[in-house]
Amino acid sequence: MSAEAAAEEGFDVLHHMAPKVLYDLRIGDIDISITNTVVTMFAAAFLAAIILLWAARKPKIIPGRFQSAVESIVLFVRDDIVITMMGKEGMVWFPFLGTIFFFILFSNLLGLVPGSNTPTARLSVPLALAIVVFISVHVHGVMKHGPIKYFISWVPSGLPLWVWPIVFLLEIVSAIAKPFSLTVRLFANMLAGHVIILVFLSFVLLFGTYLVAPLSLPFAIVMMTLEVLFSAIQAYVFTILSAMYIGAAIHAEH
Repeated sequence: MSAEAAAEEGFDVLHHMAPKVLYDLRIGDIDISITNTVVTMFAAAFLAAIILLWAARKPKIIPGRFQSAVESIVLFVRDDIVITMMGKEGMVWFPFLGTIFFFILFSNLLGLVPGSNTPTARLSVPLALAIVVFISVHVHGVMKHGPIKYFISWVPSGLPLWVWPIVFLLEIVSAIAKPFSLTVRLFANMLAGHVIILVFLSFVLLFGTYLVAPLSLPFAIVMMTLEVLFSAIQAYVFTILSAMYIGAAIHAEH
């Protein structure tokens, strides 16, 4: 391969991030092929379930390192996310929010394994999670307070009657914007981190020489290390914002 061809290939970073079809599967005109993204999602769900079930298999009063580590993460989600944002009443949402946290966390981490593909760096996956949160927020708000009281609570009390339609319309826009903000925040951060890593790794192809490897490889390793941290941070941010939105629906009277 010539240096020019290698450089051209090195620039095509997004091509290397595209899902790869492992098993072509179609139902009529509907493409449901198994890709490395799908495999990573199932692996993330399976690995999270195995780790949590294994830690809870034989709980000890004085836990070992593995049980202690898993318990610390679970308690963090319960105390610092669910209870902090929703109060004791929000504990009914702990399994739901805990599932979201661990799924995003393991999806992000497994996406760093060579040959896999980060599900959260695909727009459809964060959007699906955000839509589930959006539906959960408003269905719970209507069930808890009734439709009239719930939607009236969107407008602060004490406002002149003629301002109500304007404020209510703004609240509708805000409610619709929330799932998109959840989606874009998770998707953009995970995609950007992976693009930066691939850019550093592609410097060898870009310049057509291995002489840049001693410079590009350490930067790629540093970014990979930071991506592990960002994986946890993004799982935390998505979960705590979801808890905040659901908590607002629970306490709509405030």
